[in-house]
Amino acid sequence: MTRYSVDPNRHELIATWGTGEGDLATRITALPADAAGATLLRLAGALTRLSEAAWRTYTHPASAAGSLEPDTEGWRREQERDTFSEVAEAVAAPNLPHGGLLTVSYSPLLESAHQAGRALHALDQPELTKAVLAETVSELTAVESAELGNLTGRAQQAVLLSREDASPVQVAAADHLLEQNPFGSLALFSDVDPTAAAVAAAHWLAAAAEVAADASGHDATAVLLEADSIEDLPHQTPTLVLELLDAGHTPHDAVTGLVRHALHIADGLLPDPAGLREQLEDLDGALDDYPDDYADDEESDPEDTGLRLTPLDPRRPARDLLEDLLAGIHGCWVLHTEFDDLDEEHLGTDDADPATADPDDAHLDDERAEQHRHRSRENFARLVRETAARHRDRLL
Repeated sequence: MTRYSVDPNRHELIATWGTGEGDLATRITALPADAAGATLLRLAGALTRLSEAAWRTYTHPASAAGSLEPDTEGWRREQERDTFSEVAEAVAAPNLPHGGLLTVSYSPLLESAHQAGRALHALDQPELTKAVLAETVSELTAVESAELGNLTGRAQQAVLLSREDASPVQVAAADHLLEQNPFGSLALFSDVDPTAAAVAAAHWLAAAAEVAADASGHDATAVLLEADSIEDLPHQTPTLVLELLDAGHTPHDAVTGLVRHALHIADGLLPDPAGLREQLEDLDGALDDYPDDYADDEESDPEDTGLRLTPLDPRRPARDLLEDLLAGIHGCWVLHTEFDDLDEEHLGTDDADPATADPDDAHLDDERAEQHRHRSRENFARLVRETAARHRDRLL
């Protein structure tokens, strides 16, 4: 979301937002030097809350709620999104106290607009009101652009947000980036909505797992467990995604389901009480098995059995998932290298006599190892591209 601040030295209203690579700032307008500081801060705070409410309609779209029947969560989200057309009027002509009473909107977005309008009313500066109205339109337009999959300009801040749904336009953009580099690139984090990028990454992880499975003889859902024995990997979440795909879920459903679950946890909700009951039963068994004799053993702490309500970081679930899926693709390559029978002859390897070895041979060995690593990654990437292309329908 965009944050609004008051520069007390320059007497300016400033907006800042993240881009995935750093934050940008822009000057909105000059502020009256003789205005009460508390009123200016109320204005900035109201605009920040307005932005937060507007972007929540992006991260929590009605389409991801299932039902749009009256009084359902989807219906309430749809109602909130429809208030975009009323925001400018609320800023320009806000609800004001009358007879000791004040009408408060149930809509977080509209109420934030009314609060900003009341601050502007108190300041009574027509030019300031005009500038804030233009800024409000810019912010809502950025949200609308992100909904359409266009993350340019101010809409780029969407790359820092976790969304319960994924734009087909953004999924296609992420898929194109992964086709160029199946191991992932910085552009996946700076140019693409992270939920959409994770959907595409799940498809490419499945292709990488199939390649590693074919080479190693292990089941595709078990390759990351095997790779973890070679190199430490965050294997649990990508393995869960592979299991969901193996069970028939699409990459879209697997990813958005995990992100939605984590967002609900972040909102203080418990989306899966039955699943929690199973976890608690498993925890009871683990505690029953915990030996009393080790109660004081620092290496055997019963707190290690604590529950995780979500496998993702609830503060940034989509980006966390994307990072884990890319780590999973890397893990598939790690396992694949154990069975990669690349022809080494043209790398110049030979059986040199150690007694006559040149001191520079160690340097040459390092070069050959790096050449082998490069060729292995290129060969693995080629196989993954071919496999991903055969299963392109997974992303449709």
